[in-house]
Amino acid sequence: MKHAARDDWRNEAEETLNRQRSRHAAMRYIIEAWEEAVYDGLHPDSVATAALFAALSEMVSAYGEETVAEMAENLPARIRKGEFTLTGALQ
Repeated sequence: MKHAARDDWRNEAEETLNRQRSRHAAMRYIIEAWEEAVYDGLHPDSVATAALFAALSEMVSAYGEETVAEMAENLPARIRKGEFTLTGALQ
């Protein structure tokens, strides 16, 4: 039984690592597209608005309006906690 628990833990750890790698890869794609759009002359605010709209639209398609609305209700607290602040994380 101990081997099964260890295998379960290992599988869970590998899945978590794969999800993190996937998120990091996706973020790299988004940042590259963002930088290209700004380089081509688009204002960062316009890119941000389009990115938010695209992300929310995709999430609504995948999870439904109510689920995404509930998730969005938590955004103010997460923003205030600094979850989306990159300057501190980059220093």
